[in-house]
Amino acid sequence: MNFTTVATAAGGLALFLLAMLMMTEGLKAFGGGRLKRLMARWTSTPARGVATGALVTALVQSSSAVTVATIGFVNAGMLNLRQALGVIFGTNVGTTMTGWLVSLVGVGFEIDALALPLLALGVALRLLAPGKRTQGLGEAIAGFGLFFLGIELLTEAFAGLAVAYGTEGARAGLAGHWLAALAVGFIATLLTQSSSASIALILTAAAGGLVGLETAAAAVIGANVGTTSTAALATLRATAAARRLALGHIGFNLVTGAVVLILMTPMLWVVQQIALALGFGGNVAATLALFHTAFNVFGVLLLLPFTGRFAALLERRFRSREDDLAQPQHLDATLATTPELALAATRAELPRLHAAAGSLARAALDAPRALAAESDAVQRLAAAIIEFVAGLRAERMPRDVADALTHALRSARYLEEVARLAPAVQRLTAAEAALQPLLAPAQAAAAAALQAPGVQAAAALAAFERDYQAVKAAVLAAMVARALEVEPADAVLDDLSRLRRLVQQWCKATAALASDGPSPSSAGEDSEEVE
Repeated sequence: MNFTTVATAAGGLALFLLAMLMMTEGLKAFGGGRLKRLMARWTSTPARGVATGALVTALVQSSSAVTVATIGFVNAGMLNLRQALGVIFGTNVGTTMTGWLVSLVGVGFEIDALALPLLALGVALRLLAPGKRTQGLGEAIAGFGLFFLGIELLTEAFAGLAVAYGTEGARAGLAGHWLAALAVGFIATLLTQSSSASIALILTAAAGGLVGLETAAAAVIGANVGTTSTAALATLRATAAARRLALGHIGFNLVTGAVVLILMTPMLWVVQQIALALGFGGNVAATLALFHTAFNVFGVLLLLPFTGRFAALLERRFRSREDDLAQPQHLDATLATTPELALAATRAELPRLHAAAGSLARAALDAPRALAAESDAVQRLAAAIIEFVAGLRAERMPRDVADALTHALRSARYLEEVARLAPAVQRLTAAEAALQPLLAPAQAAAAAALQAPGVQAAAALAAFERDYQAVKAAVLAAMVARALEVEPADAVLDDLSRLRRLVQQWCKATAALASDGPSPSSAGEDSEEVE
């Protein structure tokens, strides 16, 4: 092995990784918003999630990027775990596109005839196009050109190694040792953090005669399992939902890899027969690309029917206090056909939401702990109640039940607003020292309103309103007298207004829950109903 061969292989791999990065970032800039909307819209079932995951991954050429985006959708509540698992399954199919692109090198494809014009066009768009979207497209096209140049360098390097050591000698190191080849594929993906890069290395090594077909197939399986390392590393300090999705990704790839490894001999025979029938039986890279696609599709077909059970199993893992808080305890879809039972379930769930929102609001006034996760959990619980009530058919229920559910819906929306405002209200406790004496009366009145029972909600709201107006006037007077800087005082006034709205929504919800009737009207300026 001489320095030139090693340098060519290293340069080819570096060029390949750079190309993948440019393609991913460029396509995200060109159609990132559209791709996100596509994922959010077309994942209503696991099967559609698979198709979406495969399509988006094939476009951006990065299963890791799609996986990270899917985790973000789960955390934002746009996808549930069942839908997200479908997308993750699909990324494994979409990432096989890399193997087919690599295999083009081995069928007499003129690299320079396409790669250099693509590179020239991409760079021209990147430098001269007026808009960021078009510049992103140019970056992606340039990356596509570099992709083929990197593959060509890798092919030349591995062909040189095979010539230097002899084809049979080069194959002898891993021949027959499937577990060793499996480990090589896994480690290559772990080191490069790109299954596409490791697949490219394996396919070009096989095309150059450095490894045999069966050895390369085992290494491909190892690379497929190794791609889960990116998701696992990304979720070390992530939310419980992200960890569950990463565990699902690992489970899918491990099960698929184990089954295919057991069935590898008959599966390779079938793949070779298909390759011969399609006319590329002599192209080892294309045969491996077909094997890679076949075993990932096989894995999807094997596990897709069990997605619901798999998701239910994962839901019991990594549960946090916030997850338990956000999960309704009394709502059941089977109650939707009986309005009276649905109303009873809603009335049983609302006190949990009320208590959780109250605890969060009180913590915002006096506790230094972080509230973002708890706020999100309370909002998710409120959203679940709202969705449950909104899904009932009003025309099929008695008038009094419909009215009661309307009041319950209002209460849930009031409390959802309380949860949303709590983190902003907490900033008042961190206001500069000069403001603290001015803010104290409003904070004390808010704390008293949060403790008031439902029958006293209107009086507590009126008392808070008086203190709020006095505090607001005092802050404005201090600004006029230049005792306070304008910028921090403005920020405090904004948060003070949010505190006012929080107290209003809380008092309305408390009164409504106490009476099962209309809530008290809010007093003073800046009042705003949640309808």
